[in-house]
Amino acid sequence: MTIEIEYEAEQQLDLPYEEIIRQVVEASLDYEACPYEAQVSVVLTDNARIQEINAEFRQIDRPTDVLSFPLVDYGTPAEFEGLEDAEGEYFDPDTGELMLGDIVISVEKVTEQAEKYGHSEKRELAFLTAHSMLHLMGYDHMEEEERVVMERKQAEILEHLGITR
Repeated sequence: MTIEIEYEAEQQLDLPYEEIIRQVVEASLDYEACPYEAQVSVVLTDNARIQEINAEFRQIDRPTDVLSFPLVDYGTPAEFEGLEDAEGEYFDPDTGELMLGDIVISVEKVTEQAEKYGHSEKRELAFLTAHSMLHLMGYDHMEEEERVVMERKQAEILEHLGITR
C-alpha cells in the first residue's frame, strides 16, 4: 500500500498526523473489503489553498474542510469486482496498486471544527480522512439515504479504531 502524505500548511498539528491518516486509510479499505493493494495521496494544506482548489474544481469560492478526488468510477460504491478488467485505467503499471485518488484536508478546518464540535483534533482529522476515503470508494451524500449510509460507515470505521468524540 502506498499512502503519500504531503504537509504544506504553515499551521502545525500537534499530533502524529501521518500515523492517524495511515490507520484510517487502512481501516477504511479493510472495512470495505478492498481486495487490492491501493494508492492514496493526502495533502494537508491551509484554508487559502483549499479555497483555490474548491473554486477551481467545484466552482465554490470558499474554504472547505476536505476535498476528495476519486480516480475510480464505480457502478456501485465499493464494488471492486471487475476493476481488473480496466487494469490500465485504475492500476499503477509500476506497482500494480489500485489508484484510489487524492484527499486534500485543511489543517485550519481540523482545528476549527474540533473546537466547534467539542472533540479532539485527532478525531477531526480521522473523521475527515474516513469521510474522504468513502468518497474515493464511490460513496456520496447528496441524497438523504446516501448521507445516512456514509455517516454510519464513518462512525463504524472510527469506532473500530477507538477514535471517538
